Amino acid sequence: MNKSVTASAGKRGDKIRSDCYIEITKNNSGGIKLTLNSKVKTMYGTQIEDQIFEMCRFFNLRHANILVEDYGALPFTISARFELAIKRLDPKITCEYLPVFNKANSYKTTKDKFRRSRLYLPGNEPKFYPNAGLHKPDGIILDLEDSVAPTEKDAAQLIIRNALRAINFYGAERMVRINQLPKGLDDLEFIVPHNVHVILIPKVESAEQIIELENKVEDLKKKHKIKNDIYFMPIIESAKGVMNAYHIANASKYNCALTIGLEDYTADLGTQRTVEEKESFMARSTIVAAAKAVGIQPIDTVFSDVNDMEGLRKSTLEIKSLGFEGKGCIHPRQIKVIHEAFAPTNEEIEKAKTIVLAFDEAKQKGIGVVALGSKMIDAPVVKRAERTIKLAVQNNLLEQNWKLN
Repeated sequence: MNKSVTASAGKRGDKIRSDCYIEITKNNSGGIKLTLNSKVKTMYGTQIEDQIFEMCRFFNLRHANILVEDYGALPFTISARFELAIKRLDPKITCEYLPVFNKANSYKTTKDKFRRSRLYLPGNEPKFYPNAGLHKPDGIILDLEDSVAPTEKDAAQLIIRNALRAINFYGAERMVRINQLPKGLDDLEFIVPHNVHVILIPKVESAEQIIELENKVEDLKKKHKIKNDIYFMPIIESAKGVMNAYHIANASKYNCALTIGLEDYTADLGTQRTVEEKESFMARSTIVAAAKAVGIQPIDTVFSDVNDMEGLRKSTLEIKSLGFEGKGCIHPRQIKVIHEAFAPTNEEIEKAKTIVLAFDEAKQKGIGVVALGSKMIDAPVVKRAERTIKLAVQNNLLEQNWKLN
């Protein structure tokens, strides 16, 4: 007689919320015996049981004792935890139990989209996902790298895959930070087919890494018949990466931004990250120059003190003056401060309006050269002014139809 085998997935405990723990003991006979303990059993017990039995049929699981300890998990989380337990029982199983794709997440992105703020969400913490878009970050990063314990990387892959399909992110750009290459290449199968917009690539040190990633993404796009563009955001986190920043930024037409991770960078230098940030001035300036040289966005790292709003504001104004166009967030309360700091001043708005109006007037008169006072206006200046106008409108500092006023 064969011995029973057991595998589990998920989290359990008094402090767990919006998650579940699933334990499956596979037997040779006896059918499916399900034990469900749930705080919401009276309201959703039947739906949870139906979902578990449906997944048993999908994975052809006929004889097992199944324990489900539910702490208010949504269906996308329950299915991810169940699938992981099954695959931990039998790693040869490759089929996927995919949630129905939420039509609210069918929107696309563009290479030059505003990326003032991007909110990091730990990949194995589904409790943060449902409300993340309500805070209105420009982008949401589902993280497979540093926020996930090595033993839970497989769990995070399934949670993020299901979240990309099921959770409404309310128009935020859908980003995923994969693991460091080459391991991160394995993550792509879980995100490329599910309308990911931007892939963040950690600890990049060479252009060859970006080319390797692009080739893998293109193969998966063909395999899954994905037509939408998927963009890349390399993260520079070492001295070598900084020295190769231009080549990295220029490595792919799908690069939309270049960013920096200062915790790893300062560790690589053998120094400490300080409030004054003098130790990162050269690296930051290099990132800005490399990004601007190839026409993509320079994006700054996160501000790690979630309680220091004034420090965050000063830091954002400082990096804005260096030429950065966005900053990372580790807490929703940081989003509003960052957006306000990146908003144009009244002086910047008035200057931009003057440039755009002068350029429009010249076009209507068929004049190819535009001048304001003693200064000539060329295409890059107009483009920058138009971007300032868009930012002003987005921050409610200017009416959408301001030209009519």
